[in-house]
Amino acid sequence: MTESHWPTAAAVNDDTTVIRQSPFDRGEPGFPMYDQAFADDPHGACEMLRDKYGSLAPVELAPGVPATLVLSYRTAVRILHDPDRFPADPRIWQRSLPAGHPLLPMLEWRPNALRNSGLAHARYGEANRDAIDGADKHAMHRAIERIAIDLINGFCTGVEGEAMVRVDLLGQYIYPLVYQVLGHLLGFETDTLQKVGEGMAAIFDAAGDADEGNRLLMGALFEHIARKRESPGQDITSRLIDHRNNLTDEEIAHQLVTLHGGGSEPQVHLISNTLLLMLTDERFAGNLLDGSLSTLDALDEVLFTNPPLANYCVTYPRQPVVIDDTWLPAHEPVVISMAACNRDPEARALSVRGNRSHLAFSAGEHHCPARKEGLQIAQDAVDQLLDALPDMQLAVRTDELVWRPGPFHRALTELPVTFPKSPPLHV
Repeated sequence: MTESHWPTAAAVNDDTTVIRQSPFDRGEPGFPMYDQAFADDPHGACEMLRDKYGSLAPVELAPGVPATLVLSYRTAVRILHDPDRFPADPRIWQRSLPAGHPLLPMLEWRPNALRNSGLAHARYGEANRDAIDGADKHAMHRAIERIAIDLINGFCTGVEGEAMVRVDLLGQYIYPLVYQVLGHLLGFETDTLQKVGEGMAAIFDAAGDADEGNRLLMGALFEHIARKRESPGQDITSRLIDHRNNLTDEEIAHQLVTLHGGGSEPQVHLISNTLLLMLTDERFAGNLLDGSLSTLDALDEVLFTNPPLANYCVTYPRQPVVIDDTWLPAHEPVVISMAACNRDPEARALSVRGNRSHLAFSAGEHHCPARKEGLQIAQDAVDQLLDALPDMQLAVRTDELVWRPGPFHRALTELPVTFPKSPPLHV
């Protein structure tokens, strides 16, 4: 069996090939990826699964919802570059879930690049890339600087009579900065920004009402598109409307779901996870001022070791398929653990500094089209904060931080820090 040919059920000759049974045929429940125990120690859980099952492990994304988790870097790359056997279209699988299931907003089919292959993917992907590439990078940098300074000035002076300031960076800096920058790029007005933010937060939060969040999100986006048709601007939405591929309003709305979804929660937690690393690891914390290790170095390390979207890039085999001597059922989710694959002992890089071989932005035809923009937003956000408040320290022990439960993300609930009172900044 070569790496380029994975036989299906009909192609296997039992006389020449020995295939071990799928983990799902052993009568064992899949490992739960949705509870707090997994959120508290996902790396330990993935190593346990690797030791027990090898490259492919049986998991549950929610109670009673089985999936396969890919733990091998080489296997993940093969799957991500084989959309014929592993398409991203979930429509057959999602029939097995009841309406309103909390997984649906994150995984259900949409007319966008993420959930399609072939000609449909090419059509949507081209529109997305052109709309993103048309963004003015200098204007984006200036917008990040302005938004960051406004937010920092909102808390840097602290309370009168207290020498030290305590702030939750997630709630008071990172979330509002990312959402405002995305609003700038997508052309959102204030009311749209608020509704989209509320809807997206409910979709990503395991404790939220994902179905209601999805309704709020889509309603706000259709209203936004109607406004942009009446009054276009220099923004991604207007470029999608004017694109030569002639997307409908529904199609534009679903491109915006992907662009905002991929650029909000993952972006927020890329920034927060990077700040956590820089505040707690002596390789970074001891060098914030001397410049020997940069923000980009920290971002590279987080994307390898603690990516914000830790498990995703979901595909659904068209038919039963054998890979790494394991049968995978047809139309059942195959989830790439980017976090575990990046830590795969068989593919682990000797150094992650300047190394972009991680899978945090996926690979193959579904790789993230806004990688450069996402890194620039994260780097600018971190640099603005550390330049303004270089004496900032984590306000609690690392073991007191709480990670949000959920099968896909690696996300803190808050990031509390303290620092000496500082005068307001000037643009």
